[in-house]
Amino acid sequence: MAAKTNPIPSVWARQQAASEQPALSRAGIVREAIVMLDADGIEALSMRKLGARLNAGATSLYRHVATKDELMELAVDEVVGEIAVPPVDSPDWRAAATEAAGSFRATALRHPWLTSVLGQAGLAYLGPNLMAYSERLAALFTNIGFPEPNRAIDTLLTYVIGMSTTEAAWLTTVARSGGTEADFIARLTPAAQQAAEGHDHLTEAYAASLALDPVQIRDSKFAYGLEVVLDGLALRLAR
Repeated sequence: MAAKTNPIPSVWARQQAASEQPALSRAGIVREAIVMLDADGIEALSMRKLGARLNAGATSLYRHVATKDELMELAVDEVVGEIAVPPVDSPDWRAAATEAAGSFRATALRHPWLTSVLGQAGLAYLGPNLMAYSERLAALFTNIGFPEPNRAIDTLLTYVIGMSTTEAAWLTTVARSGGTEADFIARLTPAAQQAAEGHDHLTEAYAASLALDPVQIRDSKFAYGLEVVLDGLALRLAR
């Protein structure tokens, strides 16, 4: 008889195999995978390299995680568990939405690979942390009074994910340079100023960037855009 195939291609749709190696667990595999992802990115992660770091053969890993895609599902769900959502009865809805957005951004910047795989991690939304996160957000926005809370959430998260993806890519580039963000900007700016000669607004912006804290610049950009999004949501809420 042919072996039964999994009708749903997701790690959450099959039972976890018992381990013949007690020291090796799915949770431990995922934790080590996240360390590798944070340090070197998705391209550097492989089951072979992960097994070597855990002093385990690939066969042992596959007893817990069948493929790299499954591993990414598990890693995504694990880090989503770090994202905080304010209490459903928060008295100030804008402050609550700002806190939720800020926590998502902070998590995405700690794990710069996260946003790039959110739409690629198979049926990642079957994960317990992702489901709990979605449920808490839905409860918060429903309690706020949005007639279509899921659409309001989608609008907020689309902005946060877009900004976080850009920031994460930038910070990854900075990290690969081996220097600080300020050092990287200082090296980049003279060439940018030369290329922008004749474009007054760009020249002024590049010059100003040298005198400002790059972290504060990124925080300010994020906060400004978030305020615009919340202003728009406030108009929908008022209707």
